[in-house]
Amino acid sequence: MSDFFKRLTLKEDPSIYEDKDSHLVRVLTVKDFLALGVGTIVSTSIFTLPGVVAAEHTGPSVVFSFIVAAIVAGLVAFAYAEMAAAMPFAGSAYSWINVMFGEFFGWVAGWALLAEYFIALAFVGSGLSANFRGLLEPLGVHFPNAIANTFGSNGGVVDLVAVVVIAAVAWLISHGAGGAAKVENVLVVLKVLAVLTFIVVGMTAIHVKNYFPFIPKYRVNPDGTAFGGWQGIYAGVSMIFLSYIGFDSIAANSAEAKDPGKTMPRGILGSLMIAVVLFVAVALVLVGMFKYSSYANNAEPVGWALRHAGHPIIASIIQAIAVIGMFTALIGMMLAGSRLVYSFGRDGMLPSWLGKLNKNNLPNHALLVLTIVGILIGAFCPFAFLAQLISAGTLIAFMFVSLGIYPLRKREGKDINMPDFKVPFYPVLPALGFIGSLIIFWGLDIQAKTYAGIWFAIGLIVYFAYGMHHSTLGKKADAEKKNNK
Repeated sequence: MSDFFKRLTLKEDPSIYEDKDSHLVRVLTVKDFLALGVGTIVSTSIFTLPGVVAAEHTGPSVVFSFIVAAIVAGLVAFAYAEMAAAMPFAGSAYSWINVMFGEFFGWVAGWALLAEYFIALAFVGSGLSANFRGLLEPLGVHFPNAIANTFGSNGGVVDLVAVVVIAAVAWLISHGAGGAAKVENVLVVLKVLAVLTFIVVGMTAIHVKNYFPFIPKYRVNPDGTAFGGWQGIYAGVSMIFLSYIGFDSIAANSAEAKDPGKTMPRGILGSLMIAVVLFVAVALVLVGMFKYSSYANNAEPVGWALRHAGHPIIASIIQAIAVIGMFTALIGMMLAGSRLVYSFGRDGMLPSWLGKLNKNNLPNHALLVLTIVGILIGAFCPFAFLAQLISAGTLIAFMFVSLGIYPLRKREGKDINMPDFKVPFYPVLPALGFIGSLIIFWGLDIQAKTYAGIWFAIGLIVYFAYGMHHSTLGKKADAEKKNNK
């Protein structure tokens, strides 16, 4: 039994990862990572989530839910920043936990993030398709149901726009992270301008009476969830936290960062700060324009609020920019997801050809697999219930990273380089990051935890049936054991 546990906790030498990832081209700067982070975090949710959460759980106090979620995300982001500065490896949490706690725990963390990237990629592709078709309908352009909906949904066979969009972004990324980052930078500026336009125009239509009562009295919704009081704010935090998890997409690309010791912390923490300010501002303006109950069952609260405030043209422009801006989330997730799949192949946890680089030193085998799976999920499968996997799996990875700071500190300056950035108020903040992530995980509904359990059961089967027997770390340990006999 002790031998089995030793096998599960075999730790990768960080110098091995440095060597394996040394062929990846370091082209990304702070500006690129800020764009990646903001582009992924400030996705379509900024135009929908403030209104939805206010109507379903919080009322005007949705602002508190955004702030609390941001505080927890910030605590985890500090841990991410130190990890990425100390170990700028592809695969983010997977690679770090492999070094800190061992192969099995690294696999669990990586498998958790894999759900995030596969499903989130499909969701954004499908959402972009729906919004794009919505923009064309007033012009008289209608897609037949067969190519507008997922298989088995309202006469659908394949969501053709989702297929084309995901494939187009994959083609862009296949030519290098640098080129994709340039496109990302431009699109993120457009999206932020659209958000700022809403804030400025919306402020002219605010009615102070809509802010009262700021924290409505607690009651139970018909579906059993909480509305009002601190219970409603807590329920809102669990929904909103999903919006802030995009900073993992920055860390996953740290092997392609210039001067990662400085670049990674600035990119991770800077993008999160920008996102928090934008989310809180949009939420404050939105609940001030109309009573929060007006946004119940409203799929586009920002556009609705602008139209009913007498600004239909601005509403259409912002919706159009929002559709374009969805490309930023796709670029960020595909860059990060392909690097995670590459790191699995690099270590033999999945077929080794996934860890191969092409002649331009790009992990395009991994990108191809991510693209195909994303297309299959997003274009052919009704998958709304799988959204719960994203937050559950990512929170588990966040807990691992927060705890990983403690063994990391003992090794910095020894077998791991002393990073340029360290989590402040150590050892308190990493513990608070772990506890905050655990509390939010606990607040997820039973369905989310059940789907997470199923996903991890599949991950365990893959690990014990394949990864454990093919990993380069395990083979190295077996070879050393034979030589010592």
